[in-house]
Amino acid sequence: LAERLRARGLRPTRQRIDLLGVLQAEGDRHVSAEVVYDEALRAGVSVSLATVYNTLKQFTEAGLLTELAVSGAKSFFDTRVDRHHHFYVEGEGAMIDLDLDAVGIERLPEPPEGMEVVGFDVVVRLRRKA
Repeated sequence: LAERLRARGLRPTRQRIDLLGVLQAEGDRHVSAEVVYDEALRAGVSVSLATVYNTLKQFTEAGLLTELAVSGAKSFFDTRVDRHHHFYVEGEGAMIDLDLDAVGIERLPEPPEGMEVVGFDVVVRLRRKA
């Protein structure tokens, strides 16, 4: 874990190593900062919720995670960092991976002057039928 952090330009502090271990413990998944915080506490990691938020942001900037903003201030962090899209199940807060080739986008709008498109994310919102 320490080597993986170093390879991404992050200093391998004890808290970063511990939080990366918590994130990787269950394979690819979508988690909120609160879930990571709860799992860290259960694993005996002494960390504050603010430190979890800051560390998840650092991991995202370093390419170890992808942040998915789904509604208002609610974000999920995806441990699967290859290009793919998502289903979001409203009312349950569940994210489900959706293969990149399952979505077709024929054209994107022209970006404002001085800007370039570097990617796009598709979140298809679902709800259970009544």
